[in-house]
Amino acid sequence: MDNKTLIEALSKRLNRNKTEVSNMIDGLSTVIKDHCADMDTVAIPGFGSFEAKKRLERITVHPQTGKRLLVPPKITLSFKPSALLKQKIK
Repeated sequence: MDNKTLIEALSKRLNRNKTEVSNMIDGLSTVIKDHCADMDTVAIPGFGSFEAKKRLERITVHPQTGKRLLVPPKITLSFKPSALLKQKIK
């Protein structure tokens, strides 16, 4: 499902116009992004939780040249679905 389809489905379900729903989705994604950038966990009951994890720097080997490379540290975002969501999917 792409963004346009999601906005259409939510606007029908919530009986709101598409611009309001689009603003709500943008606001939600901004809040999640801001809190995860601060290394906080965002939990949405019945849906799941978003958690930022910091990966440390590491040394890898380039497979073709055999050169050793230093990969810088980075922050990754992980999603863990709630038990209710897992149950509904099954």
